Amino acid sequence: MPRYCQLVMGPAGSGKSTYCSTMIQHAEAINRSVQVVNLDPAAEHFDYPVMADIRELIQVDDVMEDDTLRFGPNGGLVFCMEYFAQNFDWLEENLGHVEDDYILFDCPGQIELYTHLPVMRQLVEQLQQWEFRVCGVFLVDSQFMVETFKFIAGVMAALSAMVILEIPQVNIMTKMDLLSPKSKKEIEKYLDPDMYSMMEDNSDTLRSEKFRKLTTAICGLIDDYSMVRFLPFDRTDEEGINIVLQHIDFSIQYGEDLEVKEPKEVEPEEGYENYDELFQDKTT
Repeated sequence: MPRYCQLVMGPAGSGKSTYCSTMIQHAEAINRSVQVVNLDPAAEHFDYPVMADIRELIQVDDVMEDDTLRFGPNGGLVFCMEYFAQNFDWLEENLGHVEDDYILFDCPGQIELYTHLPVMRQLVEQLQQWEFRVCGVFLVDSQFMVETFKFIAGVMAALSAMVILEIPQVNIMTKMDLLSPKSKKEIEKYLDPDMYSMMEDNSDTLRSEKFRKLTTAICGLIDDYSMVRFLPFDRTDEEGINIVLQHIDFSIQYGEDLEVKEPKEVEPEEGYENYDELFQDKTT
C-alpha cells in the first residue's frame, strides 16, 4: 500500500514549523496519525516530537566551524543538504517500512533549494521510489503578500518550486490570524486574484515601459492558466485547517486505499430483541 507525505516548503520565516505543529495538534484532535521529519540542519527548536532529525546526521554549526570548509550560513546549509542527498539511507532507516505512513517533512527555507539546486528534486524521486505519494506545500507569509508586487514575487517563488519538483502542490498563505481586520479584507483579493485588474490598479507605479510589458506577460501567464492559487491558513480556525488538509489529501489521493472500519455494534433498547422491532414500534 502507498505511503503519504507533505514537503513543507517556503521562505525563511514563513511559518513552516508552526504549520507542522498545528497539523500535529489537528491530527490528534481528529484521531489521525501524522509524523514529522525535520530536514532543516539549522533548526534550533520546535514544539513537537519528530520521528527523524537531520541534525543527528549533520548540523550547519559543525560545518561552519570546520576550518577546512570555511562556509558561511548559506553555504553551510547547501553543503548539509548535499551531504544529506548522498546519505538517503539514513532517512530510509529512520522512516522504517510502516504502511499508511503520513509524514510531514519540515524543509529548510533557503529558496535556492527550490529554484536551481537538485537536492529537493532528488529527495522527491527517492521518496517516490519508496512508494510515497508526495505533495508540496508551499507557504508564504500573508503579512508579506498584502501588496501587488510582493504578491507577484511570492507567486513566482511558488511557481519555481512547482516547476522544479513536478509534484502536486498546494500553496498556502500563513499567519492569517496575525492580520488586522483591515488587512484580512484587503488580502481576500489575493486568494483568488484577477491579475489583470491588479496590474491596472498599480499601473501608475510602473514607470518603465519595458518592465510593464514583462510584468503584464507574467501576470497573464499566471491568470490565463490558473497556475497558482493560495489557501488561507489561520492556526486558530479548525474548519480552515481541515479545508487545507482536505485539499492536500485529495491531491495525493489519501484515504482511497484505507480499509473501511466496521461500525461498533450497539445493543438495542431494553424490551426489544432486535432493531427491526424497535424501528417498527417507533414508526407506528
